[in-house]
Amino acid sequence: MQRTGGPEVGGGGQGAALAHAEEPKAKASPEKTSDYYRVSEDLPARFNNPAWFRGYRTKEPPSVYRTSNQAYGSRAPTVHEMPKVFYPNSYKFSRQVAAGGMFQNNTFNVYMEKSIVTGPDNYITFYDRLNFHPSYRVSKPSICD
Repeated sequence: MQRTGGPEVGGGGQGAALAHAEEPKAKASPEKTSDYYRVSEDLPARFNNPAWFRGYRTKEPPSVYRTSNQAYGSRAPTVHEMPKVFYPNSYKFSRQVAAGGMFQNNTFNVYMEKSIVTGPDNYITFYDRLNFHPSYRVSKPSICD
């Protein structure tokens, strides 16, 4: 004969109470970004559910070797740190470059560079003996004047 509803034999009545206390409770649904903020309709699901991000460590490294990047990167993102709007990248430029190739400039450069040392108006070169700036002197630089 099977007994139901009463205390168990030899258990003192606590076995049934423990069985009911250990029942798994329903898990609370993870927080979503849309629960706290107004998010874009185009927002990918991964940004609306920060609990989906994995790979954050639970074991603490020794504090002697801990850096600020480790402290920041060890915490999983919360709903307050997730983006509210998503702007996808357009690959239009990359497709055009792949189809036609990069632009090549084959012109000949005949521009004479201006010296930063002697000022913007002075076009001097190292071999110009008539207009030789003191900064180029090996024996005495211009700062010694």
